[in-house]
Amino acid sequence: MRTSRRADFPLLARDPGLHYLDSAATSHKPRAVLDAIRDFYERDNANPHRGAYDLSARATERYHGARERIARFLGVSDVDCLLFTRGTTEALNLVATAWGHAYIGAGDEIVVTALEHHANFVPWQQLALARAARLVVSPLTDDQRVDVGALRQLVGPRTRVVAFGHVSNAIGTVNPVRDIAAIARSVGALVVCDGAQGAPHLRVDFDALDVDFYAFSGHKMCGPMGIGGLVGRRAILEAMPPYQFGGDMIDFVRDDHSTWNVLPHKFEAGTPNVADAVGLAAACEYLDGIGLDEVLAHERALTSLASERLQLIDGVRVFGPPARERSGVVSFSVDDIHPHDLATVLDQRGVCIRAGHHCAQPLMRRLGVPATARASFYVYSDESDVDALVRAVEEAKLLFAAPSLTI
Repeated sequence: MRTSRRADFPLLARDPGLHYLDSAATSHKPRAVLDAIRDFYERDNANPHRGAYDLSARATERYHGARERIARFLGVSDVDCLLFTRGTTEALNLVATAWGHAYIGAGDEIVVTALEHHANFVPWQQLALARAARLVVSPLTDDQRVDVGALRQLVGPRTRVVAFGHVSNAIGTVNPVRDIAAIARSVGALVVCDGAQGAPHLRVDFDALDVDFYAFSGHKMCGPMGIGGLVGRRAILEAMPPYQFGGDMIDFVRDDHSTWNVLPHKFEAGTPNVADAVGLAAACEYLDGIGLDEVLAHERALTSLASERLQLIDGVRVFGPPARERSGVVSFSVDDIHPHDLATVLDQRGVCIRAGHHCAQPLMRRLGVPATARASFYVYSDESDVDALVRAVEEAKLLFAAPSLTI
């Protein structure tokens, strides 16, 4: 088992009894990220792009430097095609709104998978409703993977978009991105990948993935909340209309029409979130220092251990593909205990898990459950977290087996 990096994370370091197993929802922030954000505000805080003074120039330099560092982390060679957003949700809505309303028409088809987070399902659903298009949901295999054969049959001449997640947030399934992209390409469809759970755990290499758009969130990859991005192909971004209007995204404003700025500014209206971009760049530096292969190996070792030990408990069901083929997620249920009740019991024992439908109700329906309990691991997790999880689940079973006891 690899060593935890818990000491790098101030919130976790100050509370040894806290077992944080909700990293798929948001990760903790290493000291290097917190220091980078503070350093920007203490030394270089100014509005970039708009000031002819040295402090504004320094802020501009920090902002562009952050974009370059994050682009390098994601394997993006055309740096100006990395657009900053508030996160994955805004990035996917940007594509569905700006590209979708310009290019989707009546009778067109939009294909998503049954694994999708609502952020990569509802925007396409609503676009289909608004444009009289058809939303097609691709089925799953028995072990909750995308059924690539079925997807190939669903995609046809009316397919305009194929949207799918790199990694399932709910059960950790890692999708074959290049295979799915190839199916979409065979009919000329737009390829949209939700990378919220991919970028924190896997080496992305956007230029080699053969997708048109890749969305990601900073807060899931050791960065701050409120910053993320969308990487897109230049030709598509240049052909798309803007998503928002205002300062910095314009070229020239006449009384009766306006023209737009070059990439990336065309899609970044208003004052940018410079400090959090700097913090996200520091997170990329931190993760690269560990190595994404090491990150994934560490998570999978813990995921395998947790899955094996949980399945030894009577009444526990673990969902998803084999543990060594998932990201660091263990989604499970316990007979006769609602996931919300289970999470409450675990919280009283210092174990933080997520309980619910995980913004993936279409998937829950296909699993035949209203909700699951989900434990998710990251670079700061270790074997003691698995021990605490398993022990707390065993104690919860004892509590609920004795009706006279109160929690």
